[in-house]
Amino acid sequence: MAVRLTYVFDACCGWCYGFGPAVRGFADANAGRVRLDVVSGGLFTGAQVAPIGTMTYVPGANARIAALTGVEFGPGYHGLVADGRFKMDSTAAATGFAALRAAAPGRALESAEAMQRAFYFDGLSLSEASTYRHIAEQQGMDADAVVTGFASPAARTAAAQDFTRAARLGVTSYPTLLLHTDTGVIRLGGPTSTATQLTDAIDRHLALSE
Repeated sequence: MAVRLTYVFDACCGWCYGFGPAVRGFADANAGRVRLDVVSGGLFTGAQVAPIGTMTYVPGANARIAALTGVEFGPGYHGLVADGRFKMDSTAAATGFAALRAAAPGRALESAEAMQRAFYFDGLSLSEASTYRHIAEQQGMDADAVVTGFASPAARTAAAQDFTRAARLGVTSYPTLLLHTDTGVIRLGGPTSTATQLTDAIDRHLALSE
């Protein structure tokens, strides 16, 4: 039986962008023994939705993320930061992710990674349907279905359900990778963990449960 894990990420979260290659490498290395569900968290919702220019900590945080994880923030994204008007909105991003996930359920982690690259490298808005068309076309999905899904009540409901699920799991920061056990959930690693470190962590937990 496959080991169940849940990855809670927020497409608007720089630390999730930094963690993306590690969780992807971990998932690929353990594809035969894990089942990974990907869920959107709500970092920028309600009163937290604001122009990126008001978030003065962002440039410093991005520099630290790049230094610790090796990811590159691209020129398109730097342009968004310099302009300052782009609103960070996790609900819109979670709705877009729900539309991509519905179109290709088995490729949710790939979709999450594509969204973060579209934003943090190319500087594309995660609040615009055109971005999801672009991602869908890149991934070989039905782009019309994804765009229609992004505008649908079903995707908005799925996004809200993701936020609720993350809260019920006790997730308050992103990224969070959880291992489900018979007695509850255990957090695996942290934002700067490598794929190898995550595999070592799951090996330890599984050995203890035998």
